[in-house]
Amino acid sequence: MTDLLTGVRMMGLWCASRLRIRSERGATAVEYGLMVALIAAVIIAAVVFLGQTTRDSFACTGNSLSSKSAAC
Repeated sequence: MTDLLTGVRMMGLWCASRLRIRSERGATAVEYGLMVALIAAVIIAAVVFLGQTTRDSFACTGNSLSSKSAAC
């Protein structure tokens, strides 16, 4: 049984070396890192843009309530 497992392992190593198959774990980690960075940049931009718009909207609403006028 152990000879069969050893033979299978050796065949796998031989096939991988002949086909030049390499591990792509590092490349995948870099790709995920880039996606996370891009998502973070989009979230930060959205918060900055929407934060200013929301702040202006609340300020206008507060001012119109305090002065009892409906103009914004």
